[in-house]
Amino acid sequence: MNWPLALGGLALLMVFRTDGGSKTDERTMPHAWLLVANQYDQSLSIVDPVAGKEVGKVKTRGIKGHEVIASPDGRLAYVPIYGDSGVGQPGSNGQTIEVIDLATQKIVNAIDLGRPTRPHCAKFGPDGLLYVTAELDNAVDIVDPRSQKRIASVATERPEAHMLAITKDGKRAYTSNVGSGTVTVLDLVHRKPVTVIAVSDVAQRISLSADDRWVFTADQKKPRLAVIDTKSNAVSSWISLPSVGYGTAPTLDGKWLLVTLPSAGQVAVVDLDQMKVARTVPVSARPVEILLRPDQPIAYVSCMGAGEVAVIDLGKWEVSKVIKTAPGADGLAWAIRR
Repeated sequence: MNWPLALGGLALLMVFRTDGGSKTDERTMPHAWLLVANQYDQSLSIVDPVAGKEVGKVKTRGIKGHEVIASPDGRLAYVPIYGDSGVGQPGSNGQTIEVIDLATQKIVNAIDLGRPTRPHCAKFGPDGLLYVTAELDNAVDIVDPRSQKRIASVATERPEAHMLAITKDGKRAYTSNVGSGTVTVLDLVHRKPVTVIAVSDVAQRISLSADDRWVFTADQKKPRLAVIDTKSNAVSSWISLPSVGYGTAPTLDGKWLLVTLPSAGQVAVVDLDQMKVARTVPVSARPVEILLRPDQPIAYVSCMGAGEVAVIDLGKWEVSKVIKTAPGADGLAWAIRR
């Protein structure tokens, strides 16, 4: 069956395979997938977002990939292999990024970053380069996807650079540095750190507002969210939360900020005009990451404790469906085939 999809101003035809096969023919390959990195299962789930079900799974060779990003053309998935521990904990130290062909559902390459760094969050910049946090090297690595090699690194000047947000123009990046409770501002044009912003004892995850005016990161000791002014590079205010927050993501219209509350099994909805929580939405156990659907008012929330993804209808502010993936569901990404 075919579905028309308006996405990014383009009318795309989505054709989904329903036989559950592990290999997808180019002629029947969908134009959009939801990708889910499953930590505990050491796998990548490929999800049909229309049917709301897993249609493929790729086992990673390395131990525990936490995050995932798709190439700009939607044909490849990049999964940084972190290691077998959590941030700041003892364990193995990964140093590769596994590259998965989404059509064949096979690993086609492993990019070696040259040293054990616990690579974690990966983002493509508008320049087409891949930026990956390198926790143990206190840096963000820059990878050329054409050569599949690391070409440079930018120092964060603080340990445990865990997550990364990049402005729409690609000139600035912001890292949440967990153990030091800081945010590093990076100049991606000149590839150098700009400043380090003190936030809290321990910080987690990071996002930018839809207009790149604010940076948000969650205090891990108190139920509050830091609001950083990108003009002054300083904490301008705090948003009180019902419980300690974790992952954040703004809605595409810029009106709301969604915040996962892992211990409560909820997503808080922050009114960005008033900078306060307007409501909460119950989801499954231990929600961690949020991804906004680019063509519809829908948010996907990975629930690590339940091994599933909650689908939130942003019009009704309720869970419309639940997608089972695998234990440790964590990183989320869209793969839109160009």
